[in-house]
Amino acid sequence: MADTIAYRTRVEGMDCASCALKIETALEKVLGVSNIRVNYQTCMLSLDLDETQASQADVETKVTKLGYKPVPVEPKKHGASGHEESAETGPWWKTAKAKLVFYTAVAVGIAFLIGQLFPPSRQWVFVAATLIGGLPIARKAVKGILSGTPFTIETLMTVASVGAICIGKAEEAAVVVFLFAVGELLENVAAASARRGIKSLINLMPKTAFREKDGQISEVPVADLKIGDIAVVRPGDRVPSDGKVVSGASDVNEAPVTGESVPVLKEPGAKVFAGSINANAELRIEIENEAADNTIARIVHMVEEAQESKAPTARLIDRFSLWYTPGAMVVAALVIVIPPLLFGADWMTWIYRGLATLLIACPCALIISTPAAIASGLSAGARQGLLIKGGAALETLGKIKTVAFDKTGTLTIGKPTVTDIIALEGEEDSVLAIAAAVEKTSSHPLAVAIVEAAEARKLDLPASFGGAVAKPGKAVTARLKSGFVSVGSPSFAAEKAPFTPEVQKTIDDLEGQGKTVVVVMTGTGAQGLIAIRDELRDDATTGIQALTALGIQSIMLTGDNERAAKAIAASVGLQARAKLIPEEKLKIIGELKASGPVAMVGDGINDAPALAASSVGIAMGGGTDVAIETAEVALFSNRVGGVADLVYLSKATLGNIWQNIALALGLKAIFLVTTLMGTTTLWMAILADTGATVLVTINALRLLGFRAPSRK
Repeated sequence: MADTIAYRTRVEGMDCASCALKIETALEKVLGVSNIRVNYQTCMLSLDLDETQASQADVETKVTKLGYKPVPVEPKKHGASGHEESAETGPWWKTAKAKLVFYTAVAVGIAFLIGQLFPPSRQWVFVAATLIGGLPIARKAVKGILSGTPFTIETLMTVASVGAICIGKAEEAAVVVFLFAVGELLENVAAASARRGIKSLINLMPKTAFREKDGQISEVPVADLKIGDIAVVRPGDRVPSDGKVVSGASDVNEAPVTGESVPVLKEPGAKVFAGSINANAELRIEIENEAADNTIARIVHMVEEAQESKAPTARLIDRFSLWYTPGAMVVAALVIVIPPLLFGADWMTWIYRGLATLLIACPCALIISTPAAIASGLSAGARQGLLIKGGAALETLGKIKTVAFDKTGTLTIGKPTVTDIIALEGEEDSVLAIAAAVEKTSSHPLAVAIVEAAEARKLDLPASFGGAVAKPGKAVTARLKSGFVSVGSPSFAAEKAPFTPEVQKTIDDLEGQGKTVVVVMTGTGAQGLIAIRDELRDDATTGIQALTALGIQSIMLTGDNERAAKAIAASVGLQARAKLIPEEKLKIIGELKASGPVAMVGDGINDAPALAASSVGIAMGGGTDVAIETAEVALFSNRVGGVADLVYLSKATLGNIWQNIALALGLKAIFLVTTLMGTTTLWMAILADTGATVLVTINALRLLGFRAPSRK
């Protein structure tokens, strides 16, 4: 293993799924090469290379022999965007394939004119036109044969063109070559359209930023920003990198990252994402991630890696196509020989129909049917804050039977807040103020919630004398001007002085709602009750309802106590399993998987084992790095409803894949019948394949406009 390295290169000239499959098939035969991933959308080839058996030069030679140009790139560090410019970055009309279309069109046009003026030379001038357009295709076919991939689209085209010339159909051979060149160009244009989904994400990043240093503000390249730098973001500017607001308050549009169209108020201490847009006031932001490791860069990197990993259907189609092309050549040969040999039919007629069958069998539309849909689905998800890390995960999401949710930070916002203040003596503000005075130096989540509630009401806190003394699990006590005050659990307070039945009922009712109750006590007894709860996310209930409408069962797995778990579960309408340690969550996931694919949704380190064990792990975007890295999906929108959105997107993608497959095979079946009946010409046969490829691509690109019902 020590001699195995990750090798990555850009491949110029690769712009379709057929190209990618050709390269993958050839490299599979190279000893020492494994885990091959070819992404025609980004023109990237990645693989694992055992340098004791093969060298990088061996890989590059193999790719070169296929007619492509490898351009090595630097290894990507973790978190970098990984985006590489495609090989042909200029306008489509300046590409090599556009030039071939132009030269072939001119050659066919000249051949037609000469044929009209000098009819005896008609056959030969069209042979010349065929050679002008067909030689580059034939060269690729020969390179494929020599490199171990004989059954390629170029081989089919070359055989069909040569066969047409041999039976005196040079005019049709020239038109077929021209139409094939047009089809290749259209695939090139379509691939460029697919790439724009990723480029649009990259373009969200500003090129420059305003950095404040030593009291001076200067404009610098975003790549020069370091962790800890202070960036000044003016109204209308994009945030240059992930960071934390240190001064200023403004609405920020996070739609480019999370898909949420409603601007979010950002105040000191709030996190901001790279690429989001500042709306109405200047913000000073402390940079927390460098440009190569910010949110947008990570999204682009993950989407590109996801496109490299093949979905199960794509792998099935690839395996099928390896047998499909040679099988089609055998069928074409049988079409040529069986009627004349067994039924005395005319040889020239059936040779012509066999060649047409060969052209109809071109596998381009079939090969591209799945990867084009998967790539569009992944890009559509990324634009809406749904980051899916692979085609396999995207396919599985549409087959989910059960979704298991963690509670804290997943169904809830992960931050306890004060929900009720009940004054037993005096006023609510007085109860809250003395409680905050006691808790102000504590970092406990409940203490922080109490202090923040007092700050929100702008209360003046009584001065304390000396530090607070904590009795873990019981109470915190501090001396205020009015005397000693304790903030503690109901059980601790009851030990000091029993509650009246009315107060005990109030405490029981609040705890029954899943709230944690603390009692504020002075020397004269209980002064008041403060109820605190980690509140549900705004869309938790509707998100669960959306899953139910899809026929998916939801269950909550939490380490919280039984009472709190049942209260939260009842409020959103799902089942609950409480007081679970990570190992128990893992066991339950295994049990649920017995009845069908299971998705686990979580945000913490303790959720990582269950996320990894589930059919699809889904992490909240605001969760821990461990959870996000472990899961196959990240919800940067932090919406519970995003889980249903994922299912809708998966079902739409799966539907698109089957539409594409039906379109590709259906057109071929129709034209096969018409060919055997003698009504399909050679140029119509290749036009049918080109048309199917274009239709499949356009259908796949429709997914880029996908929006889940909850977003409409």
